Amino acid sequence: MALDTTYRTDLEESMDDFSMDNDGLITALDDLARINKFLGGNSVTIEGIEKLLKNYQKSETITILDFGCGDGEMLRQVADYGKRQNINFNLIGIDANAATIRYAENNSKNYSNISYLAEDIFLYDFSKINIDIALITLTLHHFKDPEILNLMKVIFNLVRKGIVVNDLQRSKIAYRLFQAIIFVFRLEKMTANDGLISILRGFKKPDLEKFSHQLDFKKYSITWKWAFRWQWIIWK
Repeated sequence: MALDTTYRTDLEESMDDFSMDNDGLITALDDLARINKFLGGNSVTIEGIEKLLKNYQKSETITILDFGCGDGEMLRQVADYGKRQNINFNLIGIDANAATIRYAENNSKNYSNISYLAEDIFLYDFSKINIDIALITLTLHHFKDPEILNLMKVIFNLVRKGIVVNDLQRSKIAYRLFQAIIFVFRLEKMTANDGLISILRGFKKPDLEKFSHQLDFKKYSITWKWAFRWQWIIWK
C-alpha cells in the first residue's frame, strides 16, 4: 500500500501508555537518545532558546520547563549549554510517566539545577511556577489537533518569554530515512514501530501555521531543520 502523509494519522504509539514501566520503556528511551544524538536533533531546541534569550540580562535566573521531558536528555543538554554560556538556568522537566521521571532523575544526578515532576500536564497546577521559557521537544505530535490547541493556549499563558517547539516533519522521505535508521541501529520492535508512527503523526508547515492563526499568536517563526524537524518558536 502506498505511503500517504497527507493527513496526520490517528494511530497510537506504545509509549502513549503512561503506565508503562518495564525494560522495554528504558530501551526505547535509550534508543531515542542515541538517535537524537546521532542526528543532532536537540540542537534545534538549543537554537530556539538562544533566540528567545537574545536580549536577556545575564544576572537573570531563567526558568525553563520541558513539557514531556522523557529521560531528561534535552534538559541536560540545556544545562550544559547554560554552563558554557554562563547562564543561570532553573530547569524543570514534567512527564506523565512516573517510570520515565525516575529514569530522568537517575540520569540527572550530577545536575543540581534540574528537577522533575511526574504529572499530567493537563491536570497539574502550574500557577506556582514562574516559567520564562517552555520547551516541547518531540512531544506535541503525541496529541490530536484539539488537544494541541488546548495545550499551546495554556502554555502560552504561562510563559514570560516564549515557547520552543521541536518536532517531526511528516514526510515520505523522513519515513524512509527512519526505516534505514531502524536497520542501522538495530532498533527493538516497539521503538521501530513508535518511530514510524511518530513521523506519520508529525507536522507539515501548514499544520503549524494553522495552529498559530487559530491561537492568534502575534510573533512566531516556523523553520525547517535537519533532521526533518520543525522549529516553531513563539514569542510572548
